[in-house]
Amino acid sequence: MNIAEILQQQSQKRPDAAAIIDVRRGKDRITTFAGLEVASVRGAALLKISGLAAGDTVLVFLPMSTELYIALMTLFRLGITAMFLDPSAGWEHIERCCKIRPPAALIAAPKAHLLRLISPALRRIPRHFSFDFLPATIPWSRSNRLQPELSILPCAPDTPALITFTSGSTGQPKATVRSHGFLLEQHRVLERAIHLTPNAIDLTTLPVFVLANLASGVTSLIPDADLRSPGCIKAEPVLRQVERYRPVSVAASPAFLECICDACETLGNTVSGFRYVFTGGAPVFPNHLNRFTATFPKAEVVAVYGSTEAEPIAHIARKELTADDITSMSVGAGLLVGIPVVEISVRVILPQWGTPLGALDENGFSVISLPAGKTGEIVVSGGHVLKEYLNNIGDEETKFRVNGKIWHRTGDSGYFDDRGRLWLLGRTSAVINDDRGELYPFAVECAVRQLSAVSRAALVGRQNKRILFVQPRKGSRIDTDAVRDSLTWARLDEVRVLQEIPVDPRHNAKVDYGRLAKIV
Repeated sequence: MNIAEILQQQSQKRPDAAAIIDVRRGKDRITTFAGLEVASVRGAALLKISGLAAGDTVLVFLPMSTELYIALMTLFRLGITAMFLDPSAGWEHIERCCKIRPPAALIAAPKAHLLRLISPALRRIPRHFSFDFLPATIPWSRSNRLQPELSILPCAPDTPALITFTSGSTGQPKATVRSHGFLLEQHRVLERAIHLTPNAIDLTTLPVFVLANLASGVTSLIPDADLRSPGCIKAEPVLRQVERYRPVSVAASPAFLECICDACETLGNTVSGFRYVFTGGAPVFPNHLNRFTATFPKAEVVAVYGSTEAEPIAHIARKELTADDITSMSVGAGLLVGIPVVEISVRVILPQWGTPLGALDENGFSVISLPAGKTGEIVVSGGHVLKEYLNNIGDEETKFRVNGKIWHRTGDSGYFDDRGRLWLLGRTSAVINDDRGELYPFAVECAVRQLSAVSRAALVGRQNKRILFVQPRKGSRIDTDAVRDSLTWARLDEVRVLQEIPVDPRHNAKVDYGRLAKIV
């Protein structure tokens, strides 16, 4: 089944309902499900007469907007794969990725088209499309004069739909391929896990969640903000949107929600209209959940654990955390992320990151699987778990088979408790293993973040020293001796204050240990 068929079904069920609400040139814009469908069938005619066909790959450089989803639905219905790159990763990254999967066309915003002036890889792309008038590009508006391409290409479950790339900071970038079957499975999981209800309005900051909303008949309200830097948004325009449209849910990174909290705390306000606040894409610590609960007092606040290769894996609501859970997290138990979703299989295996596992039988898998309470690598399998990377680059170290069934190694360390709940202890590669034993990043970081003066923390091992970096909350001062004394079980050598701990560029919420090592 082609993922575009679901949009077609929604356009028939609720043609006049709002599919996407966004801001264009400073003005609110509402695009209905029927309007999105009409734009995509006309766009399909434009791409077809331009020589594009099923199996081609098109590089897409568009912000979260109606135009992005018109482009995606157009590509999907023709069986063309949409490819996304992060331009902030640099020109060498763009060059490497375009060699791995040469695009047949580029669909981009004007600023992105300007990158062609300095990027040989982008100049080699033979066709260029723009939704704005721009010289040397094919204007999307030409599609309005064409006979619509009404047909939708039937797709096998493994037909590629989306390609994204890892940063390649440690070598060759890995391309994650989301097929039509994968997106359909992911939609089914998200529909249940995050309570997608037709005709509801969702404040949506994560691109894949818009696809799930479109498939469920949910209106996506795209924030009036620069979502390329979710931790630096201006909250006031977003709060005005919330006041106008009254969304009932939001899905966002912790950094985005903290910007909303900052603004509300400054004004002495809360946001009362939401029923659900879902947050993920990065670790969600107890201090996050407490703060979000205070800002969204009528909402159920839910932390979602997942990864690019498997989203979601598990989730937990703030109301499900007990006093004992909070106490455990404050003394080194790690980060509780809840019971895995029913659609996924999760195991914890003996830690052996860096050693390929290959093919196992059930007996061999049982031998390396750990019982509750034992820490190891978290591995997952299921319909919404990516089966392979493009050209199998990265498969050897992250995939293995059990009687033919593919499992994915998340790279995270953790364990199950006796209630079947999953606890995270951080990246397997970041575990400190010295003459004092093992020390896991989240054991320490989760504990210290419960101190009111600490906004972020990062544990690193260096020259047989355990060093904890702490970032103070705005206007706060951190007593490093007191912090170290409160974490005697961690046997830290140093606690250092760092005014800004580096974070990932996508969600602005995960500690970037690689950059941290270069600046301290």
